[in-house]
Amino acid sequence: MTEPLYSEDVLEAARIQFARPVRFLMGAAQIEQLPPDDLPEVAFAGRSNVGKSSLINALVGQNHLARASNEPGRTREVNFFVLEEKLRLVDLPGYGWARASKTTVKKFQNLGRDYLRGRPSLKRAYLLIDARHGLKSVDNEPMDALDLAAVSYQIILTKADKIKPAELEKVVAASQNAIKKRPAAHPLVIATSSEKGLGIPELRAEIMQVCGVTL
Repeated sequence: MTEPLYSEDVLEAARIQFARPVRFLMGAAQIEQLPPDDLPEVAFAGRSNVGKSSLINALVGQNHLARASNEPGRTREVNFFVLEEKLRLVDLPGYGWARASKTTVKKFQNLGRDYLRGRPSLKRAYLLIDARHGLKSVDNEPMDALDLAAVSYQIILTKADKIKPAELEKVVAASQNAIKKRPAAHPLVIATSSEKGLGIPELRAEIMQVCGVTL
């Protein structure tokens, strides 16, 4: 597994920051409805039902900030959450299977892509991948788009507690190998578990660093 990149002091500072007030700002159904890009933002993208809402809730230590659902593809808007007026966490519509008409699916997926391509305040996109399945062919399209748009992105494995540690190491290694030649991909892959807290401190520290946020 990857050696720790952050000191205990940095991890503790990130924990304190993410324990501070956070609120739902708005959901944008159209690109024209996006809030002013006056705060640094990180966005969370991934296949439907990969656990985006659960990860956001785990980062801020709340159970119900982002609406988690057992119904894949429920997110239809770009949802913004503000952390102590210092940075925004952005929940993007899921891609892949969704229980909606093809026209509706295309509309909200295109909204997410438009946000990723044209948001000056976006510091990094986190592409969430289910650790039980690893990167699939369906994930190539968003990575191709992010590479083309030169948007920095990072692979975050979710539900890492659902597989054995040895298998998780293989998935991490395979993911890192798959993105080696992708120009916009951050080389570090972080394995997380929203239920067990695995990788959550490290991801908080990553977000603080990339957003330039200090206590």
